Amino acid sequence: MIDLRSDTVTKPTAGMREAIARAEVGDDVFDEDPTIHRLQERVASLLGKEDALLVPSGTMANTTAVLTHTERGDEVIAEEGAHVFNYESASSAAFGGLQFRTIPTAAGSFTLEQMIEKIRPSNLHHPRTRLVCMENTHNRAGGTIYPIEEMRRIGAACRERGIRVHLDGARLWNASAASKIPMAKYAASADSVSVCLSKGLGAPVGSLVSGTKEFIARARKTRKMLGGGMRQAGVLAAAGLYAIEHHVDRLAEDHKNARLLARTLNGLRGIRVDLATVQTNIVIADVRDHPLGETGIVEKMREKGVLFLAIGPGRLRLVTHLDVSKDQVEEACALLSKALS
Repeated sequence: MIDLRSDTVTKPTAGMREAIARAEVGDDVFDEDPTIHRLQERVASLLGKEDALLVPSGTMANTTAVLTHTERGDEVIAEEGAHVFNYESASSAAFGGLQFRTIPTAAGSFTLEQMIEKIRPSNLHHPRTRLVCMENTHNRAGGTIYPIEEMRRIGAACRERGIRVHLDGARLWNASAASKIPMAKYAASADSVSVCLSKGLGAPVGSLVSGTKEFIARARKTRKMLGGGMRQAGVLAAAGLYAIEHHVDRLAEDHKNARLLARTLNGLRGIRVDLATVQTNIVIADVRDHPLGETGIVEKMREKGVLFLAIGPGRLRLVTHLDVSKDQVEEACALLSKALS
């Protein structure tokens, strides 16, 4: 099978498994795991932040950050298709008593002016606008990169108003690889940043949330409340360190493969891909005009040995990653062309 469902389906490489086996470990709840310390220090440095905290998943990283920034009854501004709003089982509402106010956009990145329109005035009847969330790259918009100048404008405006900013940077590695902009420059616009190890970097599990030392101290307690306190998790941190050392530079290969898929799909009758949105490793295809529809296409291609996802009416998502080579992507393109023409 050529699995293009997500970049989360990767399996640890032989070198990563060896690093896991050699990992020096300790008790993380006691803050005594040396490998986790090294990972947290490395990620904090890459993001230009004072400290970082390892958590099991991207959802927990975002939820930990959101809850640490807010109080019950606060409101969070996010883009309408954002992961924090659509794909985290309403965790911020369930655990934090928070309300979201969303901004619809075409490419996943709202402007300063759009954000300002959503900020609540100080009024007895309104929730307090406490947090703004940005996502870079934006999953549902097709792996699009948030323009850094807009991020800077939003970050500055929020600081002036006493509003916190969280950056969901699960795939910030991809944004940096594609734009050649260091991750720390993207992260500078936010008070906290989450990054994921188990997507493009190919680690089996793990994300980190970063910020000031004071913020991370509070986030550590939030993580504990959410059930994310871990023990000898240096084995996970070792995989993350290996991924950072060996799998970041190769992300450009995934981006090239995604563009190949996008061009192939866009050349098929009844299928459209906005090639301008294919900036990293995600391809979103509009198949509303194809006679098979999104479900029919997914099932037909599964029979041919190619897996991807229907993510809504008339929408398909294909994601390139570490475990799909250029030869496999070319094979998938040939199968798509033959089966769907």
